[in-house]
Amino acid sequence: HRGAEMSAALGYWINSRFAGRGLTPLALAMVIDWGFASYGLHRLEVNIRPENSPSLRVVEKLGLRYEGLRQRFLYIDGAWRDHSSFAITTEEWHPGSTVARLETAR
Repeated sequence: HRGAEMSAALGYWINSRFAGRGLTPLALAMVIDWGFASYGLHRLEVNIRPENSPSLRVVEKLGLRYEGLRQRFLYIDGAWRDHSSFAITTEEWHPGSTVARLETAR
């Protein structure tokens, strides 16, 4: 979203053959740093199904702020599913800090 909002919702998926190698956190960290530094966004958010432990670990590693539960947020597998919402804004971010934080979390 541009204009007054200047934000983006990020989503990701990785093939199980490549999961667990740190690729998803690195890719997300790079997109966050790019979104703020190069694209001029103010806010980035990620919404995750509460039972998706691996994805919850990704946002934990990157230090995204928990904002709460969005009830019946997205229609997935034939039903409206709850999602936990996480975000970061430019006020919480410093250039290159997301990738750097990931390096210290390893």
